[in-house]
Amino acid sequence: MKSPSRRRTLHTAVFAGVGALSMVFTGPGASAAPAAAPTEHDLAVIVSEGRQVAGSGSACTSGSGAGSGNGSGDCYGGSGSSSGSSGGYSSDPGAHGPASTAFLAAFAYGLNNPDAGAPGTNDWNCKPTAEHPRPVVLLHGTWMNAYNGYAFMGQPIKDAGYCTFTFNYGRSNMMEGGGVGSFLPGVMGTGYIEDSAEQTAAFIDRVLAATGSDEVDIVAHSQGGAMANWYTKFEGGAAKVNKLITFGATHHGTSLDGIGALGRMINNLGIDILGPIEIFVGHAGIQQTIGSDFVNNLNSVGDTVPGVDYTIVGTRYDEVTNPYELTFLKAGPGARVDNITLQDGCEQDISDHLTMMYSPRALSIALRALDPVQNPQLSCTFNPWLVGGGGAL
Repeated sequence: MKSPSRRRTLHTAVFAGVGALSMVFTGPGASAAPAAAPTEHDLAVIVSEGRQVAGSGSACTSGSGAGSGNGSGDCYGGSGSSSGSSGGYSSDPGAHGPASTAFLAAFAYGLNNPDAGAPGTNDWNCKPTAEHPRPVVLLHGTWMNAYNGYAFMGQPIKDAGYCTFTFNYGRSNMMEGGGVGSFLPGVMGTGYIEDSAEQTAAFIDRVLAATGSDEVDIVAHSQGGAMANWYTKFEGGAAKVNKLITFGATHHGTSLDGIGALGRMINNLGIDILGPIEIFVGHAGIQQTIGSDFVNNLNSVGDTVPGVDYTIVGTRYDEVTNPYELTFLKAGPGARVDNITLQDGCEQDISDHLTMMYSPRALSIALRALDPVQNPQLSCTFNPWLVGGGGAL
């Protein structure tokens, strides 16, 4: 695992390289004064507003798994030459893995034990109580799985009196667009997000049938949050979800430290730069960049749906969903949204995108959102970037 300084150096180098490439094709003439370099926020605004660079190609087919493109900037999956088809599958975890307070340890265990279950989850004989009538469904993020997504939060949510369930979605091989990461057994959440939303719909129906409940509450991380948002809007989930609690969710996409935003601008020129990246990160990774068809379609009907209570958590140190404010939602009719910055009131929690799921404060936010009467207080402890677990492995 790279150190934070090496990671940021790599991001800066790639960002600069892509910027140089864009200047080759679009730069000013020799007599023109050099323009100021755009900031990551500038790029995010440019692309999220849908501005097209002159000379862009025509839009490509947006059907799931089309696997085709023509170099336009708004191709399905964010790529002009997307390879691979739709497909993949979901699966239930097996025996529970060990509880973990540290992200690195849990991630490593999950990679080597891809079918491990998160502690406290998937007791299919569990029946909700009158105090907590809704089961809680936990959704992992991209390149994660049911275990390492919730090795820290699973058991405490169960212990608070909830029937908790989780599963592995978006299990896709290389031919199905899972990317190079899919060669690692514990890497999941890489297939088309729309396909994963259908898998989630089927899983939630199973949970409702087993528990006899009419609705679930959802706790979701990263892609899991955006995918749950899609489920409520387009897969019939609005009537089945009471509370949606997300951490670092890519609701409005991500600039990927500016790389994704600038890459999409170059794609708008007809130069497919995101396609090769998709080979490595998988369909879902590119779908979550700013300006993708998925992101545009997700928000085409507004940020929220009536009847759902939203708690949206972001961290200032998020190196994946950034600018981190892109995770926040604006309440539409009939919805309530509580946008929370993790560090507000707790500066010593410097969790990043991944370690926030191993943050005691994040856990306390989830518990308060589920039941503010039983869990009114928020924790505040040191939780470091990259490692988590209070700095202990």
